[in-house]
Amino acid sequence: MSIAIRNFHAVFAMLFALGLGACSSMQATPPMEKSLYERLGGQPAITAVVDDFVGNVAADTRINGFFAKTNIQHLKTLLVEQICAGTGGPCKYTGRSMRLAHAGMGVGDAQFGALVEDLVKTLDKFGVPAKEKNELLAILGPMKSDIVTR
Repeated sequence: MSIAIRNFHAVFAMLFALGLGACSSMQATPPMEKSLYERLGGQPAITAVVDDFVGNVAADTRINGFFAKTNIQHLKTLLVEQICAGTGGPCKYTGRSMRLAHAGMGVGDAQFGALVEDLVKTLDKFGVPAKEKNELLAILGPMKSDIVTR
């Protein structure tokens, strides 16, 4: 084979390989799924959920006594921060750890369950889809071991 033909084959092979690489990088990549924060509707939606949730808790005689001396507006602010940060939003949680915040309160499984029921009631009221609801509960669920002390 002549040198010109060999060079042509080498150049053609190189161009072909480069073309395949370019084509493979041009393939459509699946869009990144939005964060849970975005899928929930961002801070305005989280704030609305927290407002309703705190109202549910205030009306729930099983647990409202735990919040009798609580600064409710501060609690709402911290809950919004916590949910916003935990779901991938831009917020930073500025409150105490769950262990410190609930130390000495004597929260039991029944009270924790009541709180979760109140949250689910709110999420259902706002029509939060099951996927997002379950993701949010999965983020908050591990806090139970720091909150339940009896």
